[in-house]
Amino acid sequence: MDALRNELANYLPWLLAFHLIAVVAWMSAMLYLPRLFVYHTETLPGSESSERFKVMERKLLKSIMNPAMIAVWILGPLLAWLTGAYLDTWLQIKFVLVLLMSGMHGFLVRCWRDFANDRNTRSARFYRICNEVPAVLLVLIVLLVKLQPFGE
Repeated sequence: MDALRNELANYLPWLLAFHLIAVVAWMSAMLYLPRLFVYHTETLPGSESSERFKVMERKLLKSIMNPAMIAVWILGPLLAWLTGAYLDTWLQIKFVLVLLMSGMHGFLVRCWRDFANDRNTRSARFYRICNEVPAVLLVLIVLLVKLQPFGE
């Protein structure tokens, strides 16, 4: 296991770069999907506009949001293991925030299913508020990563 760890450590800059790319893609989608929902609520179910939003939402979710989240969840723990940072309190708090972000992801998937089946019952205002949750979590996560408080 140490040999694998040492070998992978040679690729730390690459792993970190791909992790950051995945985070940017995931956050972009997490901020955009609720915004699409805001606009989607203003259309009539079955209308041409509603059907167009369904296509946009599906492509965003399936082509960007889901794959990016999977990459984040593979590369993040791998980096934590390779660097030993998983022992740091700041990273453990970050992990909890990423779990919350993943929960928000799951909630947005549920909302997407409602829209896809013309069953949305929530208002545009609700989705505007939902749009702020990933932004707040992102700010907290970036602060933890950059400042690394709670040093051991």
